[in-house]
Amino acid sequence: MILAAAEEPLKIDWANMPTYNTVMSVAAGAGLLLVVWLGRLLLTPDARLHPTGWSLAFGVLGFILTTTGLHMTLTWPLAPGGFPFDNVIFGEPALAFGVLMLAAAVYLWKHGTALAERPDRTADVAGLAGPVSVFVLGMGLACFGIAAAGIHYQLFAAPPQEPISGLLADHPMVEASFISALYALVGIGAVLFPFALRAPRGPLTLVVGVCWGLSGLAFLLFGALNYFTHIGLIVNTM
Repeated sequence: MILAAAEEPLKIDWANMPTYNTVMSVAAGAGLLLVVWLGRLLLTPDARLHPTGWSLAFGVLGFILTTTGLHMTLTWPLAPGGFPFDNVIFGEPALAFGVLMLAAAVYLWKHGTALAERPDRTADVAGLAGPVSVFVLGMGLACFGIAAAGIHYQLFAAPPQEPISGLLADHPMVEASFISALYALVGIGAVLFPFALRAPRGPLTLVVGVCWGLSGLAFLLFGALNYFTHIGLIVNTM
C-alpha cells in the first residue's frame, strides 16, 4: 500500500505579493455612500450643505483610490506570484472612481459655497455632471464585464488558509457570486446615472441611490472584514 504524501502547506512570497485592496474596498464603499448622501442633500431644498467638509471627504477618499488604483493599474502585474487580473478588476475601477472624487472635491472646494446658495442647485449639479456621466456610464458597462468574468471564471474565491472567507474555499461560486453582484449593482447605478440626471427627482434617481447605497455599504463592511482575513492569510502562509 502506497501512502499519499502529506500535502505541503501553502507558502506565499509576500515580498512579491503586495495586497492593499483592503483600504481600496473601504474607501470605495465610503465613497459610494457619500455620493448617495450628498445626492440626497442636493435633492432636499432646505438641507444645509457644508461644502468644505464634503470637499475634504471626497479629497481624502479620492487620493487613496487614485494613488492605489494608479499604482495597481500601471504596475503589471502588481503581484507576479498572484492574480494579474486583479489589476483590471480592482485597480482600474478604483482609479476611475478616485479621479472622479478628486474632481468633485476640487469643484466643491472652489464653488461649493456658491452652489449651496443657489435656489435650484439640483439642476445646476445635473448640468455640471452631464458631460462626465458618459464616462460613468462606460465604467458601469465595465463593471458588468467584471461581474460576468467573476461568474464565468469563478474568481474571488479565498484559499482555505484565509480565515472566515476560506471556509467557502470548496464552494468558489459563493464568493464569486457575492462580489460579482456588488460590481453589477455599481454598474446598474452607473449606467442609469446619465438618464437620472435628466429628471433628478424621478424614479431612476432612487434606483441609482439604492444600488450605490447597498453596494457601498457592502464594500465598506467587506473591506473592513478583510483586514482580519487578509492578516490571517498572511500569518498562515508566511
